[in-house]
Amino acid sequence: MTGIRSVRWGVLATGTIAHTFAEDLRLVPDDAELVAVGSRSAESARRFADRHGIAPDHTHSTWQDLAADPDVDVVYIATPHSAHHTAATLCLEAGKAVLCEKPLTLNLAQARDLVSIARKRNVFLMEAMWTYVNPAVLRMRELIAEGVIGEVRSVHADFSISLPFDAAHRLHDPLQGGGALLDLGVYPVSFAHLLLGVPDSVSAWAHLNPQGVDDNTGIVLGYDSGPVAVLSCSLRTQTAQRASVNGTRGRIEFASDFFHADGFVLHRQGHQPEEVRLPDSPGNGYTHEALEVARCLRAGATESPFVPLDGTLAVMTTLDAVRERIGVRYPGE
Repeated sequence: MTGIRSVRWGVLATGTIAHTFAEDLRLVPDDAELVAVGSRSAESARRFADRHGIAPDHTHSTWQDLAADPDVDVVYIATPHSAHHTAATLCLEAGKAVLCEKPLTLNLAQARDLVSIARKRNVFLMEAMWTYVNPAVLRMRELIAEGVIGEVRSVHADFSISLPFDAAHRLHDPLQGGGALLDLGVYPVSFAHLLLGVPDSVSAWAHLNPQGVDDNTGIVLGYDSGPVAVLSCSLRTQTAQRASVNGTRGRIEFASDFFHADGFVLHRQGHQPEEVRLPDSPGNGYTHEALEVARCLRAGATESPFVPLDGTLAVMTTLDAVRERIGVRYPGE
């Protein structure tokens, strides 16, 4: 796809996050064009198309038809976790580049299969871990690489929301890959991996809801070289969603929404706290991952250096280990 000007996107599924992503694509007109939608419901596909200006001949009532659309360069997959593997497989085998919502799949085995398909067919695949391409997070990584806070010795991160129990809601439903860990905890775990790498030890505890998925979870990742990550996620309480990165000579603190923050506070020994602010992200924050996909496709790359597939597999390994320790299994596993 080298030499293309504007990347032509198809969106697979028509829920809330699909609409939000579609709205953000409008903010990068030189790099992205929404041209198609695919849904299992013809009515849902038509409503989505009408809202976002998609032509009738690119409004598909099956995922297969979207994957076969010759005018689509890349497909954004916005289904619940339980359908990621099926949807991404269809698109990759049709030769379509894929940006798949996080977590990439329900488990490591499924993730390995997708990566294998993508690499065998030489097709672009990326998990939509927007945190990894967030400007504030990228700036944090630069400061850490410069040694500003010394060696990182601990990471703390939490992502929790208050969601009343509803057996049919996707976050409470095991059939849809529910639970706090895969929807929310993937962010703290990915954040720890970004900073500390693959842990040598994984400990976890969780409270399970009546349907057997976690709704309040604590995780400790240990590293033989000394660092530790203390992480949490919950569906039972609303928090500030803070994170801190603590080094031998200082620390970096995200006061809220660390997973798509617009800045942080840098604390250095012997200095006053310094607020680091990045330019406001346009829209809802999805533009950065859309731009990264466009950059990769123009370069002929089959994966992003910022969201590498081996890194995604490493995070899935840790998520599987956490689920093993807390006793969460999904139908069919």
